[in-house]
This record gives sequence, C-alpha cells and structure tokens, in this order.
Amino acid sequence: MPAPDMMAILAQRHPDKLALVDDRPDGSIITLTYEALNREVNRLAHTLRAHGIRRGDKIVWCGMNSIGVIRIIHAARKVGATAVPLNYRFSPDEAAYVVDHCDAVLVVVDAEFADLMAAIRPRIPKVRHIIVFDGSPGPQMLDGDALMKDASDAEPELEEGKAAATMIYTSGTTGKPKGALRTGLGDRRQVLEMIQLIGYQPDDVFLVTGPLYHSGPGGFMQLSQNMGHTIIVQRKFDPEDWLRLLDRYKATTTFSAPTPIRMVCNLPDETKARSDRSSMRRMVANAAPWSYALKEAYLADFPEDSLWEVYGSTELGVNTILEPQYQRSKRGSCGKPAPTVELKLFDDDGKEVTEAGVPGELFVRSRTVFDTYYKARDRYEEDRRGDFHTVGDIATVDDEGFYYICDRKKDMIISGGMNIYPAEIEAVLEEHPGILDVAVFAIPSEQWGESVHAVVVQHADASLDEDDVVSFAREHLAGYKIPRSVSFTEEIPRTGSGKILKRVLREPFWKDHATRVG
Repeated sequence: MPAPDMMAILAQRHPDKLALVDDRPDGSIITLTYEALNREVNRLAHTLRAHGIRRGDKIVWCGMNSIGVIRIIHAARKVGATAVPLNYRFSPDEAAYVVDHCDAVLVVVDAEFADLMAAIRPRIPKVRHIIVFDGSPGPQMLDGDALMKDASDAEPELEEGKAAATMIYTSGTTGKPKGALRTGLGDRRQVLEMIQLIGYQPDDVFLVTGPLYHSGPGGFMQLSQNMGHTIIVQRKFDPEDWLRLLDRYKATTTFSAPTPIRMVCNLPDETKARSDRSSMRRMVANAAPWSYALKEAYLADFPEDSLWEVYGSTELGVNTILEPQYQRSKRGSCGKPAPTVELKLFDDDGKEVTEAGVPGELFVRSRTVFDTYYKARDRYEEDRRGDFHTVGDIATVDDEGFYYICDRKKDMIISGGMNIYPAEIEAVLEEHPGILDVAVFAIPSEQWGESVHAVVVQHADASLDEDDVVSFAREHLAGYKIPRSVSFTEEIPRTGSGKILKRVLREPFWKDHATRVG
C-alpha cells in the first residue's frame, strides 16, 4: 500500500493553516488553506486521469508563478506523472523542442501563454490535450477551471508502476537544453539534516523569489511547502512589490539568484525604508554566484545572520552550504559539503587533486543526483567517474575543507597558456562603485589564442570608459587576468535562473573563427 501523499498529510495535520497567498499589485488576493489546496490538487489530479494521464506519462506545465502552477506540480505527483516545467520565456522554437523532446502527452498552461501553445501546436503531435487555467482557452484547448468544477476532490488512488518523477530542462547556456530526469522524492536523510542545519521552523513564511520553473526557486518552495510553511507567491518579480510582500506577510525565508536581490538592494534608501525587512531569517543564495559586493549590499539592508549560500545544480542537487558566520571570513567560498554529500576534485588527467588551493573539476557523490539525461545517456556517462558526477565546474578546497568555485570548465579562458577564470574577474569588477553588472569571457586573439573581454553595465549615474575599468582591474588582479578590451551595454542576457548567457555574448566575436561556443 503506497504511503499517503505529503499534501494529504498536511491537509490532515494543518487543515486551517494558510498554505498559499497570491497577492498581486492590483489589489487582488487569493488564499488557500492546506485543506482547500489539497482539494484543489485532487480535483486537478482526477481531471488529468479523466484525460488519459497514467503513471509515468509526461506532463508539461507552463506559467508565471501562481496557485495554478503550484497546483499542477502537486497534482502530477499524485497521479504518478513526470512533471516537466517549461520556461515561459522560451521562443516558439525552444518551447516546441522541449515539449516534443520530452514526449509529453498533455500540457497544462496559464492562459497568458495559450498563444505560445497555439503557435507550436502543429510541432507537438504527441500532445493529446492542452489544458488552460486562469483564463479563456484558445482553439482546440480545454478550460481547466471548468473541468475541475465537476471533478472529485477525493484522494486519487495511486496506480502500480513507475515512481513519480520530475524532469527539468537545463538552461541551455551552451546549446540545446537537456532534460535532467530524477525519479522518486529525494533522499529523506539529506533533506532532514539540511532542514536542521539551516534551522527552518514550523512558523516560517516562504516568499517566492524568481520563476518556479527553475529548479532552485521551485525546489526550495516545495521544500518549504512540505514543511507546512505558508507560501507567498509573486507572479513576476518586481523589487518594490517584493519588499511590500516581505513586509506585509513578515516573510522569514526565501531562495534567490543574485539578480533579484541586486535589484532590491539598488532601490533608493527611502524606498527600502518603507518596508520592514527584519523578519527575513534565511535568505538562501544560489542559482548563480553572488559576488562579495552583492553580499555586502545585502547584509547592509537585511539581518546580519540571515544569509546562507548553497552551491548545486539541477542535475546534482545541493552540494555545499556556507553558513552565515562564514560569509565574510571565507570570502568567495561556497561552503562545506552539504549533509550526506561527498566531493572530489580531479585534474585533466583524471588524477584526484588533494592539495589545498589547486584547481580541479568538481565531482559529487550523493543520493540526490539525477538519474540521467533523457534521451542523452551518453552525455550522462561522459560526466561521471563511477558514482561521482560533475556539471563541469572547476573548484579549489582550502585546508579547512571550504570549497571555492573558480568557474565553469567551458567558460575558462586560456590566454598565452594561462588558465583564467572569468568569475574571479567578474567578482572584482562588481566591486567598482560605478558597475552594476558585468560579464567576462574569451574572444579570439592572434597573439594569445584567447584574450579577456569584459561587457559592463554601468549604474545610471556613472560615466565610465574602458580605461576606468581596466585601471580598476589592474589594482586588484594579476596582469594576465586584466581585460584586454571592454564594451558597454544596457543589459547582460541571462537565463531565467540568473546565469549569464555567455554563448550569446561570445557569438559575434567567434562567428568567423573555430569556436568552442556550443
């Protein structure tokens, strides 16, 4: 007999506790208790079953953060389906690729993106139904809200067969996205020990920061929901509205990439002063590296002991944790191994690196590692050494066991035979008072093979030129790391999770050369 679903357990234990709050700037507010949310999830689960969904089937969901999105995540699990989030920022070509590649038989979509589904409908022949929620369906689509009204709210019976799974497509910063398939509900021991280490409490209130289709915000939202916390949904990130929600609901915890928090910290002091920020007890930093300059800005605006950092990935889960007391003393570190996780560094010859401070490719052994890349087992095998797996990050470890991520292996610059890590240069340049954002990457050089190039976004009141940036870099970096050229832009392209799309930035420079850009 299968164990009861976590949502059903929470509905029994805390029927009247507030589960979800969708509070929008237009003044509309939707709230659901755990009992009401469970009933909604059950209705959707029965609706999915009525439209042919069986255990192991793939379901794509697409939408901005909302109760509807959270509902489909739980409903898919209850029927044993594999839930596949779709980045709503994707172009039609990208969206069609993911929906077709994952073999989805059903799509559940926010009405705002029904036109996207209509545009790609001829290219996703395996999809039998498109169900639309929170608005009118398009042609040949189904009204999910209407279907749910007549559906049962009883607990759906679990079918025998494959375990429930999730499949998240990686960002695609170097090419086509890959579907990271993960079966089951994770390692219970690791989750419990991580909860204990970070110190989550029953009365925590989780404020969604960033899109739930990404593994970080979505994963930590589900972690909080499984602990019975109240979840505050922000449909689309806006820094002033984020502060309003933080203040109004006394949010205590969140997970964030650097970009949203940089936007919050860059608000005028008088704007920030209108909101009480003292309730934030656990800001989990991840998704892309937080520079030291950003950490300092955050700690100036929020409680000193609230900043945690985790390092991990869609494929490998949470791998390291840096506790608040080490944010300054271990500058640049991503922390020590997370509970139950084992880490090793290997050099290019496959020999284990054991000396402190020597870079090596980081490999992870953990029960939370994904199962495989869907339809790309060869890529999965390429990235493993026995039970250890890598996503291509280069790291060092100090003599106290703290790890430091140098950069992605694919982003490393080799100039005149020297290995240069762009993340190190980016972290230094972000400390310039006139620089808001920066990306560093390799461009072709006849003399050196590759040379260092920086793309800079200035603060609105700054007036920088190339010499200013190079001079600042020269004060803080070895000569071979200094950018040989600098360009300026209004915005640096990033994925929804905050990672810099360096292939987009590199492409104009490498288009007439043999290139490593995928």
